[in-house]
This record gives sequence, structure tokens and C-alpha cells, in this order.
Amino acid sequence: MKSARIREILLGKALDPMKAETRHSLALVAFIAWVGLGADGLSSSAYGPEEAFKALGPHGHFGLYLAIATAVTVFIISLAYNQIIELFPTGGGGYRIATVLIGPHAGLVSGAALIVDYVLTIAISVASGVDALFSLLPVSAQAYKLTLELVIVVLLLWMNLRGAKESIKILLPIFMGFVVTHVVVIVYGLLVHVAGIPALVPDTLMETRKMAGETSWLFTIALLLKAYSLGGGTYTGIEAVSNNVNSLVEPRVRTGKMTMLYMAFSLAFTAGGIILLYLLWNAHPVEGQTLNAVVFNTIFNHMGLHDAKLALALSTTLAFEAGLLLVAANTGFLGGPSVLANMAADSWVPHKFRYLSTRLVTQNGVMVMGIAAFVLLLWSAGKVDLLVVLYSINVFLTFSLSLAGLCLYWLKQKKAGQRWFGRMLLSVVGLLVTASILVVTVIEKFNEGGWMTILITTLVIAMCLVVRTHYQDTKEKIRTVDKVFAGQPFGSRTQPVAPDPNDQTAVFIVGNSRGGGLHALLWVQRMFPGHFKNFIFLNARTVDSHAYGGGGALEQMRTEANSTLKFFVDFCQSHGMASASTLGFGIDVVDEVTRLCEATNAEYPNSIFFTSKLIFESDNWFTRLLHNQAALAIQRRLHFEGLQMVILPMKV
Repeated sequence: MKSARIREILLGKALDPMKAETRHSLALVAFIAWVGLGADGLSSSAYGPEEAFKALGPHGHFGLYLAIATAVTVFIISLAYNQIIELFPTGGGGYRIATVLIGPHAGLVSGAALIVDYVLTIAISVASGVDALFSLLPVSAQAYKLTLELVIVVLLLWMNLRGAKESIKILLPIFMGFVVTHVVVIVYGLLVHVAGIPALVPDTLMETRKMAGETSWLFTIALLLKAYSLGGGTYTGIEAVSNNVNSLVEPRVRTGKMTMLYMAFSLAFTAGGIILLYLLWNAHPVEGQTLNAVVFNTIFNHMGLHDAKLALALSTTLAFEAGLLLVAANTGFLGGPSVLANMAADSWVPHKFRYLSTRLVTQNGVMVMGIAAFVLLLWSAGKVDLLVVLYSINVFLTFSLSLAGLCLYWLKQKKAGQRWFGRMLLSVVGLLVTASILVVTVIEKFNEGGWMTILITTLVIAMCLVVRTHYQDTKEKIRTVDKVFAGQPFGSRTQPVAPDPNDQTAVFIVGNSRGGGLHALLWVQRMFPGHFKNFIFLNARTVDSHAYGGGGALEQMRTEANSTLKFFVDFCQSHGMASASTLGFGIDVVDEVTRLCEATNAEYPNSIFFTSKLIFESDNWFTRLLHNQAALAIQRRLHFEGLQMVILPMKV
């Protein structure tokens, strides 16, 4: 098994999902969650404030308004999302709240926007991080930026296939380095000008009145609103905690709120502080450098650092900034697969996006996020200004849908006589803020790349609708089969018959469909009348992201599986047929079924295995993508082990 050994070296040893200590060891405490999930929000201070300040043009004195508005907006959105954590402690965030509180199609729009958004999280964070690093290099080095960005995406993909917590621990020193260096720079930069800060307010008001007099109040307000909206990238990532509450330690709600508090304070301080630095230190764009690099260089000069010391201080600060952006890119690998898993549970995307790997991560989702980000960076050539536009639109679409759902929820609580006014007010204010930013961003940037976000999101929605329609049609046909076999009468035998290990044994691998199991049982009886004396039923349940997410889902799955197996055993026993059942759990259905079959054959050596497989009139890549080929894989494994297995076609 050379391939298995290579896989173990690259990704680590397999983990047992049924052990309580495994989940506990993977769950994130608030501080670690702040690093893994809050880094996306904090890292946006590397590009969000810059985009907002640059939109002011020569009117940099309006930066005071932006700094205050940015800090206030961070807290408004964060407090609103605390409500989502309370209402949905098993995760799902914007997708789940839009689905439950507004409707499934609103959830689809929110989910599609989040998927695209998380791909963009990876792309823009990597691109912006590399930009920060290349601010230290000559302009001629710019030609190598894209290659480095693509290599970083591949490395992050590999790290996340090993496991979320491992990737976060690797990136923890980078995160803390960013926090320390930026706190020092911001505090020093503000303290130097502390005497002049009180004068900013009257000076800014005077400049505002002057500009309004020269143009108009409408133009002045429009400029402010435009700059404020184009800095919307600053707030991206705030929703990451609510999307991944299921990955936090118990009590999850408290841990989630604590994580949000860490993120809100750190982002408000950093983003607001950087905008004030631009204003106080009169920062202006320089070719080949970020605005942060420009202002940090000026501050380090003022500290008395020159030549080698200046280069070292600036390099260290920008390296940590670039590093944090890579931590933020990691958020896309955490949040994106989580959204895909939730949508797979509702059949909007292929069910395989719920499956866990041996490292208990949703491997298929991680792969999709990485590949999509790779392609997006190639298409955009890593241009941050273009990616920011694509990014902000979907972020605020999700924010707006989530807050609209909260508004509807609190209106219903009013009718129920519950406490609602304060939370309703917070939700309404948040909705007005996010919806206004969304509208302005779409209008301002539609021709500069905004149309591409809308097109991509629309295509994702269309594909999800096609997938959902197929699954619904298939479920309806399976229900029809179940109804046909539901009328099969139970016998009158009341005394159970114990299977004899030496008798001929028919072993049925069954799933959720009782009709499918009875179809196989009756087919075997018809084709081999009186040959089999024992009838054994095996059910291997996949511990996917939904079952592993907590909230009693695993126990519910166990109860449903035992109920289905009991039905088959009772049916056989009522007709005087010796019968028994076995239930197994694992992350790979093929491995688990193979294990159960081998154990059953050891107990009943005269066994032949049977299972049903859905057969579609048109079998193509689409049906193979949406439905696993587990039956064929199990048959190959059992035949290799010398065990006989028959696949019975079940036409749908």
C-alpha cells in the first residue's frame, strides 16, 4: 500500500471521527479561532482602508470621517452577527440564516455569494500579501509576483488538507507578529501627532463646509459615501466566525461571541488607526508600493531609523502584514468548504461536498476552493484593485440578506411578545449600512469588474438549481419505489429465528431507502427460492461534516439507521427467516462497508453479498458527479478479497 503511505506522509495519520477526544482536539478555542477565522477581517486593513482613502483623491482631510465610520461599522456588523451565532450555534452563517429566516432561494443566493466570496478571500489575500512583500523590491521584480502567488495557493491547499487546526498553528506566529508590529506603528504614529488630533475636528468641519460651498452638499456627501463604500473590503471576513461555529469548543455560542469581540476590537483599531495615519502623515501613493508601505516608511524615518535599521523595520512590518494576509487566505479554506457542506446537506451542490477526509476535513471543498482561487489569480493577473471590487459586492450581498433575515425574525418575535426592539434596531441599522455599501459599490464599479462578480455568482446559482432539481427528481422516484414496497405485508411469526453460521447467507448492504432493501431481498428470494437460510443486513453510515458538526446529528443518524435495520430484520423474522443486522460508522463508505463485509464473512463463511444501485436512463458525467459509485468500488474490493458480490439494478 505504497500510495497510502505517501498519503499519510503528506497529510498525516488518519483520525477516528467516533472518538470524543478527536473532536475535542480539533475544536478551536476563542484565541485560536481569532487567528484562524478572524484573520480575514483583520488582514483587510492591508487593502480596505487604502482603497477608501485613495477614493477621496485630493480631499484627504475627510479621512477623519472614514476612520470613525469604519470603526463604528465594524462594531455594528459584529454585534449583529453575534445574534446569528446565538440563533445558529451549529454554524452555517449567512447561508443558513437566509435559508431559515427568508427562504431556500434566498439561502441559495447567499450561499452562492459566499462560495465566490471565499474563493476571492484566498485570491485577494494572497495577491495583497505578495504586493506587500514586493513593496520592498525594485519595480523590475513585479514580473515574478503572479508565479509566487500561485505557489502560495498550492502550499495553503496542502496545509489545509492536513487539517484546519494544524494550518492555524503553523500561521499563529505570523498573526501575532502582525498584531505587535502594527500596534507599535499605529500607537507611535498617533502619539507623535496627539497634540494636533483635537484640531482635526474643527479643521475637517471647516474643509467640509468649504467644499460644500464650492460644489454642493450633494457632491460632498456623494464623495464621502463613495469612499466609504469602496472601503467595504475592510469588513470582509466578519461573517467567518458565524459560518464556522461548529468548529469551536463548547460552549460554542460563548466562544463565538468572544472570538467576534477579539476580531471587532482588533479590526476597528487597526483599520481606523491606519486611516488616521494616512491623514496625519500626509500619505500619497507611490508606484510599486502600497500606501501602508509609504506611511510606515515615513514613521520609521521619524523614529530615527535609517539605512539598514530602517530597511529591517520596514521589511519586518510588511513581511508580517504579508504573512497575515496568507493567514486570511487560509480563512477561505475554512469557510468555503463549510458553506459547500451546508449547501450539500440541502442538495444545492453534490452531496460529496459533505464527506470528510481521513484528516476530518471536507477535502472536496478544500480542493475546489484552492483550484478556483488558482484560476482566478491567473485570470486577474493578481491585480488587487480588480479583486477588491469582485470581493466587496458578494460580501455585502451576504451581509444584507443575513441582516434582512434578522429583521424578519425580530418582527415575528414582536408578535410573540418577546424582547425584540433593541435587537431589531441593531439589525435595521446594520441592514441600512450594508445595503447602501452594496448599492454604491455595484453602481460605481459595475464597468470596472463588478459585472464579473454578478455573472459568476449568477452562474453558480444556475448550476445549483440544476443540481437541486436532479436530486429532487431522484428522491421523488425513490419515494415512489418505497411506496410500491411499503405495502409488502409482514408475516405472522412472532418468535425470532437465530441465524446459523453454517447456513447459506444472503448479506444485504442497505442504505436509507427501505424500498431499495426490500427490492434486493425479494429479488434474491425470487431468483434463489429456498437457497438462503440467513438474511443479514449491513448499513455503513458516513460520518460527514453535517453529522460531525455536533448538535446531536450523530446520535440522530444512529437512531435513524437502527430504525431502518430493525425494519428489515423484523420483516424477515415475521416470515420465519433467520435475520440479523450490523451498523458501522466511518468517513469512507467503501472502507467501512468492506470492513463490515469481511467481519460478516468471518462469522458466516457461506455468504454472498447483495446491494442495489440506482440506474438512470441517461448515465453521464453529470449523474456520476452527483451520485457516488460506491457499489462498484465495494464490489471491486470484495472480489479482490475473494468475496462474491452481486449489484442489483434499481431503475429510477
